[in-house]
Amino acid sequence: MGYYGYEGRDRKGLVIAGHIKATSITDAKQKLTVKGISTKKIEEKTGILYTEIPLLEKSIPFKELVIFIRQFSTLIKAGITILDATSILKDQSTSKKMKIVLGEILDDLREGYPFSEAAAKHPKVFPTLFSNMLRAGEAGGQFDEILDRLALYYEKSHTTRQKVRSAMTYPLVLLAISILVIVFMIGFIVPRFAGMFSSFGAELPWSTQLLLSLSSVVTTYWWMFILVITILIFLYQMVKNKSTVRYKIDSFILKIPVFGPLMKKAILARMTRTLSTLYESSVPVTQALEIVEKVVGNSVIEKLLREASVSVQEGNSIAKPFVGHWAVPPFVSQMMILGEKSGTLDFMLDKVADFYEQEVDQSAEQLKTLLEPMLILFIAVVIGGVVASIMIPMFSIFSEIQ
Repeated sequence: MGYYGYEGRDRKGLVIAGHIKATSITDAKQKLTVKGISTKKIEEKTGILYTEIPLLEKSIPFKELVIFIRQFSTLIKAGITILDATSILKDQSTSKKMKIVLGEILDDLREGYPFSEAAAKHPKVFPTLFSNMLRAGEAGGQFDEILDRLALYYEKSHTTRQKVRSAMTYPLVLLAISILVIVFMIGFIVPRFAGMFSSFGAELPWSTQLLLSLSSVVTTYWWMFILVITILIFLYQMVKNKSTVRYKIDSFILKIPVFGPLMKKAILARMTRTLSTLYESSVPVTQALEIVEKVVGNSVIEKLLREASVSVQEGNSIAKPFVGHWAVPPFVSQMMILGEKSGTLDFMLDKVADFYEQEVDQSAEQLKTLLEPMLILFIAVVIGGVVASIMIPMFSIFSEIQ
C-alpha cells in the first residue's frame, strides 16, 4: 500500500486535489472514480511522510486471525450481510491494528470491491490462502461454506502449531535456564574458591583443576564468546534466505533425531490439510500447489510441491515427486495415488492430515514426557559435578587443618 497524490474534478465540476491510499495507480483511479472524481493528474507520493515504518506495519497474531475468521463465519451463517458483519467485528475488536485493517476493508466494500479483493490488499494480516479461497467461494456462490471451511482449517492449524510450540518450548527453556545456572556458577561462584585453594597450596583433583581452568577462560575471555555468537547470528541472517543454504538447514531440521520427526509430521499435516481444503474448494490444482508452497514452511517440501506442479502440467500424477522421497513416508504418497485414481483426492488428503495431527499430539506429549527427566538428570549431573569439584578439595583442606 502507498499514497498517491491526485488532481481532478468532482461531480460538481469543482477542482479538487488530495491524496489517497491504494495498492497501485490503477487501484487509486478506481477508488477515485467510485467517489465521483475524474482525475487529471495522479502520481505516487514518496518521502518519509508517506513511508510506512516497518515496526508499525499492520500484522496481527495468528490466534487473533483464527478468532476473527470463526466469528466472521458465524455472523455470515446467521444471515448477516458481509458489510454489516465486517462493521460489527471492527467495532468489537480490541486490537488497534485489526480495527484499522477492517476499517480500510469496509471502505473498499462500500466502493464495490468484493471481500476477497479487499482482504488481498492486506497480505500481512490475511494470508494468500484466505483471499484465494474466498475468491473461489465468491465466484461459485459458496462464500459462507468456504468461510466455514476456512475457520475449521485455521482452528486445526492453530491447535497443531500450539502443540508443536509447547513441545519445543519446554525443553528449550529448561535447557537455557540450566546453561545460565552453570555459567553463573563457573563465572561467579567458582572464582571465589580459586583464591582459597591457591592460598592453602593443596593438591587439587583433576576435576577441580579443569573447573578452575574453565572458570578462568570464561571470566577472562567472556567478551570473545559474545563476539563469536554475534558474528554467527549475523552470518546466519545473511545466508539463511539463500535457497541452497535454506534447503540444507531445513533438511537438517527434518533429520534431527528427537525433534525432526515431530517437525516432519507437523509440516506434512499442514501440507495435506491446506491442499485438501483448497482442492475441495475447487481452486485449480496448480494454483493450489503454489499457495501450499507459500504456507508449508520448509524448503524441502516446497521443492516437492514445485515438482508436483510441473508434473500436473505435463499430464502426470500429482503424487509422482513424492513417491520414494526420503522426507515423505510411503503412506502419504500411496494415499495421494489412491485419491487421484478414485477421484477423492481431497478426502484422502483430509484423512492423512487427521492422522498426522493426531501423531503430532501424541509425539508432543511423548517428547515432553521423555525430555523432562533427561534434562533434570542432566542438570543434576552437571551442577552436582561442579559442586563436588569444589567440595572435595575443601574437605581435604579441612582434614589437613585439623
